[in-house]
Order: sequence, then structure tokens, then C-alpha cells
Amino acid sequence: MSDNTKIIESVSEFLAHAIAMEDESAEHYEMLADSMEIHNNDEVASVFRKLMKYSEKHADEVHDLAEGMVLPNIAPWDYNWNCPDFPEGGDCSEMVNYLMTARQALDIAMHNEIRGRDFYAWVARESPDAEVRRLAGEMADEEQEHVDLLQTMLERKDLSSEPPLEDLDPPNMPEG
Repeated sequence: MSDNTKIIESVSEFLAHAIAMEDESAEHYEMLADSMEIHNNDEVASVFRKLMKYSEKHADEVHDLAEGMVLPNIAPWDYNWNCPDFPEGGDCSEMVNYLMTARQALDIAMHNEIRGRDFYAWVARESPDAEVRRLAGEMADEEQEHVDLLQTMLERKDLSSEPPLEDLDPPNMPEG
């Protein structure tokens, strides 16, 4: 984490961060899946849909934990991330394109899930509040399960020899 990152000290502050991260993650994966479907890349779309479902489930669990609590209203620029974006929302948008392979999609997801896990692990180590540390530790463990699942998917034999997709309708660039 960067030196100017504020430690998360309360359960309500932690849950506000977790809700933002998990909701953003689900939205991000849905957007990626939709984009892949538009370009008829159904295999990658299904990978992103599966990841979206995991994120939605995790988001529902966090929303349940926060039920009945008054959470702080945190401006987007005041979240305590150690990266420019949400940890699971990804700063990988420049890597996403309609010709990406399932392996490339899984690599992006792995990057995002590791960032999410590392955020929760940081909170579990650094928060002065025991309940925040406990909750963050549990969420870090859940994110590790996602990382392990992605690792298993990445190790599948059929992904290791996956050829890049061919652009059957490349952009028409004027010669100049």
C-alpha cells in the first residue's frame, strides 16, 4: 500500500469499501462479457459471465453483512485503494479487445482477483479493529479461492495451445 493510504478502522468503513469493490467487480465482468458477446467471442464471454456470478455472490454476502448498518458515504477518490481503480474493477481495459482469447481473459481476471485478495489481506494485517481484521481475513481467503480457481482454469491443457483469434473484419484504414 502507498504511504498515504489511510488505515480502515471500523467495520462500517470496511464494509463500505468491500461493497464498492464487489459491486464494481460484478459490473466490470458483466461489461466485459457483454462486449465479448457483441463480437461473437462466446467462449471468453462465458468465462467473464462465470466470474461475474462469483462477484455477485460475494457482493450479496457483503451486502448481507452490512444489513442494518449505517455505512459511511465515501467519495470515489477517498477509497483506500493502493491502485488508481477498484482492486477488482481492473486497470486492464487497454488489454481487453474483441479478439482476446480465453487465456487472456483469465489473465486479466487473475490480475484483478489478486489485487482484491491483496487489498483484503492488507486490511486484515493493518486495521486496529479486531472485527475488521477478522472480516478482511475471511474475504482475503475467499478471494484466494477465486485465484486458485483461476489458476486451475489457466492450467487447463486446452488453453496452453490456444491460437489467437483472427480478425475476419479488420478496420479499414486509409492508406497514406
